[in-house]
Order: sequence, then structure tokens, then C-alpha cells
Amino acid sequence: MGLNEDIAALEAVPTFAGVEREALRLIAFAAESRILRAGDVLFRRGEPADGGYLVRSGAIALDARDDGSPTDHVVGPGVLIGELALFAETKRPATAIAREPSSVTKLPRSVLRRVLVEFPDVAVHLRAIFAERLNGIAADLAAVRRSLLSIER
Repeated sequence: MGLNEDIAALEAVPTFAGVEREALRLIAFAAESRILRAGDVLFRRGEPADGGYLVRSGAIALDARDDGSPTDHVVGPGVLIGELALFAETKRPATAIAREPSSVTKLPRSVLRRVLVEFPDVAVHLRAIFAERLNGIAADLAAVRRSLLSIER
């Protein structure tokens, strides 16, 4: 795929929507494409995570279970897997396996760090997105807490 197609794919990801094109160009230029056959393992649970993967085509199953039972969490084109690994050192919380022939684009953390330094407005944009998400998570947790307290009574 060409650079312009890679940039367009990044623009379609909610995390990168609104990020200036030159920053996306830097990310796209450093991105690594990978083709997977059905059954190929993209990464395994517990492995160090050094970036995220944008699913370009196909379907990727994400399985965090240890019992080997089939997973029902499958993601497709346009989904960014491992978003946290773009910004922080972490381990993979799940194993990712191609359910069908698929293609992904790896976005290395090192490139995102460079983008945040060279394009400070991107850091401000991402901070706003993550703050909004954290507020949503806090509201969800408060609702769960209220539900649990009502059960205890």
C-alpha cells in the first residue's frame, strides 16, 4: 500500500482523527506492513509490547484466556490493537491470531514518541482524547459501584 493510503487509514482511526497530516506521514513512513495467513499468531499474551497494530484487512481474534476455549472477540479493518503500547511499556494482555488472511500495519512506539516531541499539538490532542476516555471509565466504574452497593443492601 502506498503512503497516502497508509495516511488515510491512520486518519480513520479515532485516536488519530484530527492529527495533522505531517505527523501522520511520519507515522505512516515508519510503519511496517505484515501479511498474515489464517492461524498465524501476531503476538502472544505476556510478550513485551513495543507498539500497536492497525488491522488493514481480514479478522484478528484476541484471546486473553488460558483455557484454550475459543474467543468471541474478533476485530477487523480499521481497529487499532495495542493502543496503550504506543505510549507506554507494557506486555500484551492477549494473544492475537489471524482468523482469516489478514494484513496489519505495525506502528512502533519509538515513532510515536518522536511524533509527540516534533508535533506538540499532537500530544495535546491525544491528552484530550485520553482524558475523555478516562472520564468515561470513571463514570462506568461509579455506576458499577452503585449497582454493587445496592445489591449489598
